Amino acid sequence: MRRHRSVKVVATLGPASSTYDMICELFVAGADVFRLNMSHGTHEDIRERHRIIREVERDLGRPIGILADLQGPKLRVGAFAAGAHDLEDGDKFRLDLDATPGDASRVQLPHPEIFAALEPGATLLVNDGKIRLQVDACGPDFADCTVVVGGTISNRKGVNVPDVVLPLAALSEKDLKDLEFACDLGVDWLALSFVQRPEDVEQARKLAKGRAAILSKIEKPAAVKAYDEILAVSDGIMVARGDLGVELPVHSVPPIQKRLVRKARAAAKPVIVATQMLESMIENPMPTRAEVSDVATAIYEGADAVMLSAESAAGKFPVEAVTTMDNVAKSVESDPTYVAVIDASRVVRRETVADGIVAAAREIAEATDIKAITCFSQSGNTIGLVARERPHVPIIGLTPLVETARRMALTWGVHCVVVPEQERFKGAVLSAIRAARSDGFATDADQIVVTAGVPFNVQGTTNILRVAPCDERLISKVDPG
Repeated sequence: MRRHRSVKVVATLGPASSTYDMICELFVAGADVFRLNMSHGTHEDIRERHRIIREVERDLGRPIGILADLQGPKLRVGAFAAGAHDLEDGDKFRLDLDATPGDASRVQLPHPEIFAALEPGATLLVNDGKIRLQVDACGPDFADCTVVVGGTISNRKGVNVPDVVLPLAALSEKDLKDLEFACDLGVDWLALSFVQRPEDVEQARKLAKGRAAILSKIEKPAAVKAYDEILAVSDGIMVARGDLGVELPVHSVPPIQKRLVRKARAAAKPVIVATQMLESMIENPMPTRAEVSDVATAIYEGADAVMLSAESAAGKFPVEAVTTMDNVAKSVESDPTYVAVIDASRVVRRETVADGIVAAAREIAEATDIKAITCFSQSGNTIGLVARERPHVPIIGLTPLVETARRMALTWGVHCVVVPEQERFKGAVLSAIRAARSDGFATDADQIVVTAGVPFNVQGTTNILRVAPCDERLISKVDPG
């Protein structure tokens, strides 16, 4: 099964999409990677969804990526005696550590680390930013605030602190347990929520011990400020626009998104654009025009993947949502403007032999009638470099490791195939030809570009490029060994 598009689709699984038939249908409709949200469901729920994905993968014969999304530290107010209260603009309201149920003048905020970091003038956002408080005075166990924007405050609503880098561990006790569970289960990617600093990523990497790639979710102003450092230690990025749009002025999110995507592309690391992409399809079978434009914008920017959250996890039309993303992607990528935009935004890197090889592969493919660029890789790094070039032809990633093939399911333009280990370049060329023909990328009359490294099966040795005919008889004549 080959996709006739380059951008990938990530679909979140949940109550609306937990059966074998539905997960299979979502994959056939266009989902390349499935997200398991560790904020919802038990470990047994997650284990069962993981098992079904691997069953679908086996039955359809295509590697499927699995992303486990850790919840991260959730900051919430306590409970109210009456369940909820209305706050008016200009009201005074206190947050403190007292566990007594709250009223119209105060409520518990059971996070002493917030009080330790607050300063007068700081902003606190409650309930996804619907309520805005300004800190007038604060101490180690309280914050006296003025209500700047009022609304209804109720039990255990979330709190955002946009102005302050909080001294919080990136991984809560729940996250530590979920991380170990997900890695033992065999997920391909771990998404870290509320990353603030590169040390957060490094901690997760040490705990994962190479069992999963690390994807940092950029959803706090501190992460935007430290983005270059976070990107350097991450394997991938998610532009999580939900909390980002709460903690920053909403009009600043689109330019931030563009910068984050472009820098991730330049680093040859996959980047997902996420949150509220087709939100109306939770309840409706058709998206709004604005939502379609939002998905299209991310694709025009060159994002590796676009993501569905509640639309596929709990919505009424999960298959239709995936199909919509698939159709939007194919429509955008067939637009000549898309090619021009992607070409104009390409970052030229010529620092290593591998950089030169993949750049030459793209240039040859675009100057001649080449049907695909095939790339042998153990780790997937060279495949990522080819994808960074954003060539006009498909990329066929060839690897002997199914784990690499699954991780590359998130990378732009890559169709990954698991092949036997190779000892000689001729065998690699033949494997590339067979993969290109069997999966519908080329015929006997066509040519492909083959990149590989000698010696084989050694990471970081990409040093060969060859233009090969897809007729095996011709290969045997010119390279009988």
